[in-house]
Amino acid sequence: MKNVACSFVRLADRVPGVLYEPPEGMETKPAAILVIHSDEDYLTFPTGEEMAARGFRVLCANVMNKEGIIYSQIEKMKAVKAAMLYLRAAEGVEKVILMGHSGGGTLMSAYQAVAENGPSIFQGPEMIYPWPDTDALIPADGIMLLDSNWGNAVMQLFSLDPAVENENSGKMISAALDLFNPENGFDPEGSTYSKEFIDRFQRAQSIRNNSILDFALNRLLLLEDGKGDYCDDEPLIIPGAAQGFFNNKLYAQDKRLFSHTRKPWLLLHPDGSRTTQIIHSLRGPENPRSFTDSFWEGARFLSVRTYLSSYAVRTELDYGFDEDHAWGIDWATTYASPIGNMAHVKVPTLVMGMTAGWEFLASETIFEHAAAQDRTIAFVEGATHKFGPAKHLESFPGEFGDTMRTLHDFLAEWLNDGRFF
Repeated sequence: MKNVACSFVRLADRVPGVLYEPPEGMETKPAAILVIHSDEDYLTFPTGEEMAARGFRVLCANVMNKEGIIYSQIEKMKAVKAAMLYLRAAEGVEKVILMGHSGGGTLMSAYQAVAENGPSIFQGPEMIYPWPDTDALIPADGIMLLDSNWGNAVMQLFSLDPAVENENSGKMISAALDLFNPENGFDPEGSTYSKEFIDRFQRAQSIRNNSILDFALNRLLLLEDGKGDYCDDEPLIIPGAAQGFFNNKLYAQDKRLFSHTRKPWLLLHPDGSRTTQIIHSLRGPENPRSFTDSFWEGARFLSVRTYLSSYAVRTELDYGFDEDHAWGIDWATTYASPIGNMAHVKVPTLVMGMTAGWEFLASETIFEHAAAQDRTIAFVEGATHKFGPAKHLESFPGEFGDTMRTLHDFLAEWLNDGRFF
């Protein structure tokens, strides 16, 4: 963006960052924003330039991956702490605001929950994998979750193919549970599944989820008893479980599911007007075929400990979801979902959803679980998951306007209204 300054910084071992600063001559706000995703490179994420152009310092950091293995949640936390140390020491920075987008909402909400309450908040008997670290973390002064998904653990649950009949193969598929089977209601132009199929699919999804979880917990017991296949961890390959949006999500095919909020909320329109209303998704059906039979596109390859700490959640037998909410998910068993995490976060909270994205409905559930007294929720009409306008859904060119500007103008408004400086 024009005249925005940026510089490369090294925050810790293998944790690079890019610091975006306002143009020369513009007043710099005393609040800085920290942007980190849980698994992706966000060094050039647009919020850096957009918010620097509005007077804020923004540090975009990158949680690097080991070759072929995703960092554990604990290692990611250390990267966030290193970035917090950098910003707290920066001249002129009085407040630091966390920003979590998509899967970054999982990381940032877990970080802040531990920073505010201490590690014991996630060390109770209800936790699948109790928080293994004792280090104190540096709390932020606020948190913004922008089109955060349901959490890394829950997104894996939603992506888990219940049609898999053998945990060692992605090719042995039950026709009765195959959401891409036309006999079950699949249509590449938009599927309409029966309630009977949806119930059967979700019940089988819950059973398979808990079976994988129990297997991993048993392997962990063996590891801790010195009887595992390795001394420290083990590989865990899960066929038909990749989190990519195209994989096995029932609501990706049947757009009636997760299609609108339960309650009316603030909606930001392209012309600058605002209404309070039930928010509807604008997305269409996605992906015409299964990737379960593909090792590279459909399987998850994790380690036992990484799975349990970062991608596991317990479900009830009656787990499911419909057009406006999900149920039967035990949010309190994991710190790999912002919904459970935000129940422990009390700093000012902003939650925003993008109506043309596939994860927008999570925003309502996150907001309703948030503990903060000062909390705000809003949605951007026509914005995609990556904040740009959904031009492919417009009925005429420019219908959704400049959604990137609409979003970041609202962020600046929320940050500037007196709660931080």
